[in-house]
Amino acid sequence: MAEKLYRLGKWCANNRGKALLSWLLILGIIITLGVSFDGEKSTNLSIPGTESQKATDLLSKEFSSGNKEPEGGTVQVVFKAPEGKTLEDEKIKEAVMSFIDASKKDLKIIAAMDPYTLGTVSQDKRVGYANLTYGVAAENVPQESKDQVLTNIHITKDAGIQTELSGTVQVAGGHGGASGELIGILVAFMILSITFMSMLMAGIPILLAVVGVVAGIMLINFGSGFIPIGSSSTALSTMLGLAVGIDYALLIISRVRQEASKRSDTTEAIAIATATAGSAVIFAGLTVIIALVGLAVVNIPFLTEMGLAAAVTVLMAMAVSITLLPALLSLMGKRIIPKRRKAAAKQRTSNVFGSWGRFVSRFPAPVIVVTLILIGSMCYPVLHMKTGLPDNGTRSIETTERRAYDLMAEGFGPGINGPITVVVNSSASETTKQVASVVVEEISKLDGVVSVSQPFFNESEKVSIQTLMPSDGPSADQTLELVKTVRKHNSDIGEKYQADIMLTGVAVLNMDITDSLNKALPIFIATIVGLGLIILAILFRSILVPLKAILGFLFTIFSSLGAVVLVFQDGYLSDLFGITNVGPLLNFLPILVVGIVFGLAMDYQVFLVSRMREDYVHSGDAKKSVISGMEHNGLVVTLAALIMISVFCGFIFMDEPVIQSLGLALTAAVFIDAFIVRMTFVPAIMALLGKSAWYMPKWLDRVLPKVDIEGESMVSKKGDQKAS
Repeated sequence: MAEKLYRLGKWCANNRGKALLSWLLILGIIITLGVSFDGEKSTNLSIPGTESQKATDLLSKEFSSGNKEPEGGTVQVVFKAPEGKTLEDEKIKEAVMSFIDASKKDLKIIAAMDPYTLGTVSQDKRVGYANLTYGVAAENVPQESKDQVLTNIHITKDAGIQTELSGTVQVAGGHGGASGELIGILVAFMILSITFMSMLMAGIPILLAVVGVVAGIMLINFGSGFIPIGSSSTALSTMLGLAVGIDYALLIISRVRQEASKRSDTTEAIAIATATAGSAVIFAGLTVIIALVGLAVVNIPFLTEMGLAAAVTVLMAMAVSITLLPALLSLMGKRIIPKRRKAAAKQRTSNVFGSWGRFVSRFPAPVIVVTLILIGSMCYPVLHMKTGLPDNGTRSIETTERRAYDLMAEGFGPGINGPITVVVNSSASETTKQVASVVVEEISKLDGVVSVSQPFFNESEKVSIQTLMPSDGPSADQTLELVKTVRKHNSDIGEKYQADIMLTGVAVLNMDITDSLNKALPIFIATIVGLGLIILAILFRSILVPLKAILGFLFTIFSSLGAVVLVFQDGYLSDLFGITNVGPLLNFLPILVVGIVFGLAMDYQVFLVSRMREDYVHSGDAKKSVISGMEHNGLVVTLAALIMISVFCGFIFMDEPVIQSLGLALTAAVFIDAFIVRMTFVPAIMALLGKSAWYMPKWLDRVLPKVDIEGESMVSKKGDQKAS
């Protein structure tokens, strides 16, 4: 691989014009495909095979219009009368009906039902809601129709009526996000400018990362025109693409500068760096991709979609780093390394990272004990971690969806935001009617049940729907316990009458998806850990080094999740991050963090320990190799971590809870893994183990394939050719 990358890097450097034009052509094609075939992003978080999904599928089949058209999108418009007035007051009612009449003028709306006709006015007459139903699916509602709703609500707002919007059609646009990304990129640019002492050099990794992200997002858009892709996939892909794109470019540029300081031929320096650091980039990138694609193991569609989408962007970041980067560096010529930088490099014999490595190696046992205590304290909050589905109640108070959620709870009780649907299915209509009647009688007596509606039947009367209104919100522990109790009663009733009784709704989906994810998480972790052990054993030719690396990875996972629990669930520092509603974490956050952090953690492991192994092989001194590894690659790991942290931090302040919590989890994970695990715990363990850290049974060494991850054989070959 190293030799092929050497030839590739040299060709790109010698033919920079062709390389740049090739990328312009490739980008043009990708962007054209992405724009032309861009499909709507899916918001479906269902898991096939669960009871709630089976109930949903049955309802879709038995209560559809028969034309197989998708269900029309809806907008729920929530009204609250001014203080001292009610929705029944003449002027207030006139304003509400004027809004309904204006909505009916939009031909895309097939039904506009006012709260008075629907009977959806609260007991105190101050809160009510109307429903607007479109003739097309939510994702196909045109923007002009959404704009018309925003225009029409000024009719009620001007009358002093608080008016908020909710429903399947997202009328109001998203808030924030872009500014957070830009701040992260700006911080990364400042870090690189200080490191390279050149704004031009600092701009190259940023440019490459942006190119990789654009290419990746356009390919995702292209794919969404043919297969469903989750709406959170784009944000996750952007987050990872920017971070790894900058890091991979940084690693190669650092090696180019080292090689260029030894020789006058910059083309040769670029070729060697592409062969050596480029090999590390490919290994690191493939590790991230394998972890992301590995999400498919849990067999949960929306996680698979997110993983595959992010993997595409990481793949583009790799391609850009080993092809476009050599061409751009070739344009820089002798400016790759400033003169003052060369002089400083010749005089420097050690640095702060070498000093830290010396300290850790001198006192390995105390450092390990302190590190374990620190990590243990950060992992502790995971013991009371709770997970659930996001809903409008977890959104920022600045959003109309959150305000609508709060108004509905205020007027009709918390359960209105998460009603439970009871579905009865049997082979005979009389049985279905009898069971539905028993359900009303039995279930309505349970604690936590406000009401159970009378059944509504399909055409054959073999399937019925009933609405159970809980007393608490969809994410409340009491509601989740109620679901378990109702299911137990349903099981007894269904067994007695030979009928299927199923539940669906927000709270039920919450429970089913959470249970499925909790069962899948150990399987996924075991798969990732097993894969990591094999890969690291092949790479480092050791048994203990992979075990130590995986142990550090587990430390990182649980401590980063502990940080998210403290902020998003327990509410510590929530004001700092703009979190207005604390509660259970996103139920798919842990499994997603495991997949992403595995790849990132292995990156730092490769960057740092590969140099330790190289120096140990040459010197035979295990303790000195730890110090020299820290001295040579400690800066690269630090810069890579700081850049990733700056990028991930930008996503913490978005309004989307999925991305916000993921941004915090990844920020914490990178900080902990880079500075506590890899830069402290790892060198301390390596120094304590000494030569035994590199022990590998001879039989196992013969079985495992040989991988030259740093391309050292390529460097040796070039040195031999030069000597001859």
